[in-house]
Amino acid sequence: MRNRILIAFSILLCILWSASCRKNFEYTPSDGNLSFSKDTVYLDTVFSSIGSSTYTLKVFNDTKDDIIIPNISLKNGPESFYRLNVDGVAGKEFNDIPIYAQDSLFILIETTINISDDSLKELLYTDAIEFDKEPFQQSVALVTLAKDAIFLYPKEISEIETYAINLYTDDAGNPIRISGFELLDEELNFTNSKPYVIYGYAIIPSAKELKIDAGARIHFHENSGLVVQDGGKLKVNGTLSDDNLALEGEIIFEGDRLEPEFSETPGQWGTIWISAGSKNNSINHLTIKNAEIGLFVEGLSNDIETTLILANSHIYNNTRYNLWTKNAKLEAENLVLGNSGSSSLLIENGGNYTFIHSTIANYWNKGFRYNSALEIKNNSQEIGFELVKADFKNCIIDGNHQNEVSLLSNDQNSFNFNFLNCFIRYTQNDPYSPLNNLYDFTDSEFYSDIILNGEVDYFLTTKNDFRIGLDSDVINKGNLDAANISPLDILGTLRIPAPDLGAYQAVEKE
Repeated sequence: MRNRILIAFSILLCILWSASCRKNFEYTPSDGNLSFSKDTVYLDTVFSSIGSSTYTLKVFNDTKDDIIIPNISLKNGPESFYRLNVDGVAGKEFNDIPIYAQDSLFILIETTINISDDSLKELLYTDAIEFDKEPFQQSVALVTLAKDAIFLYPKEISEIETYAINLYTDDAGNPIRISGFELLDEELNFTNSKPYVIYGYAIIPSAKELKIDAGARIHFHENSGLVVQDGGKLKVNGTLSDDNLALEGEIIFEGDRLEPEFSETPGQWGTIWISAGSKNNSINHLTIKNAEIGLFVEGLSNDIETTLILANSHIYNNTRYNLWTKNAKLEAENLVLGNSGSSSLLIENGGNYTFIHSTIANYWNKGFRYNSALEIKNNSQEIGFELVKADFKNCIIDGNHQNEVSLLSNDQNSFNFNFLNCFIRYTQNDPYSPLNNLYDFTDSEFYSDIILNGEVDYFLTTKNDFRIGLDSDVINKGNLDAANISPLDILGTLRIPAPDLGAYQAVEKE
């Protein structure tokens, strides 16, 4: 019995010894028969001097032998803009890398590309990961497009100003403080020559005006945005883009991550904040997307001058609100307020508003949404916070909830609103429907020629494409007098003499 135990123990030791020596003695050199998860790794688009996301390449050993790759390196050598990580080890060249039979190896790839030539707007940078040497060498191409940009950020610590605002609050209800820096005089005209990348909150100082030219692209880093101070002014001068002529007149505000997976990711940056006391701002042909709050507009009570004129613009995919206004005087036409984590449009504490041919449609699908697409409410009972008017003409108020209009008056301040020739998504037999005369859609003081529920026939709500097809119930239902104020739709299509509701005239679906 004892001899049998000794024999079994000896066999076990031999097996363990054989396994421990396997690495050193049983690998065969690679002979060019590796396979890869990709022939080319596209690292998408990055800004010059800003690091990319991490991309993965999988290397397969499909043979029945354990092999060793004598060398893995970058074709451009140590000066390459790419960085590799092979089996947890970072570097640009690796030697004697083993792969077991029928097994695989992960390689992580990153890049930071610097464009040193000031005359270049962008650079297509290429390299390759090479495996082994000739005659068994194999390679996988690496491709990245780098864009040069104008970077705006505080140059000195002394330039940073800190503001406490009530846009965001912590768990204790305290306002979150944001840090910002004032734009210099020579920075007050954003052109379309290069994209702009902003770190922190860029502040338009009092008595100064920021002008943004047609075709400009503005990118905001995390916790960044734009603040218009009391007395400052913002002029966004976009124009209609023409795909056929490759004219990019539209202006876009978005985050600074250019990879495709970030194109529809909300909450990447802060907000555009027009402070109380800023007057005569104008925005035309602008898209704001993927922020916390798209546009926050404050006004002063009984202000004669307009706070903001907002036209031909899209605001969508923001985690809180697309457009949030407080006691402002705002005129909007051809406005699309799409999907948002809360309300698409929140009007709060009074003001004076006119919305003509606007589409307010919230089909948020990135989590649960509690708020209606349109909220109008007076929380404050302070004197001066009067809702002078909130007029909606030829508009669509819609979404994937049963009730997409929420009206809340404090019964102390003025609360004047009116819907003329509008589509409204509202189910009166919903048990959560408020029971008061503010929702009496037969009351001509508040509502005239309303379409209550029905089919709008959007193109694709999940992608914020709120164009309408030919099966829509809102075709030719607009008020002609209101349409004459805005005779062209957001795409430049004539809507006279048969105006459809919302920002778009109906077209046949593609």
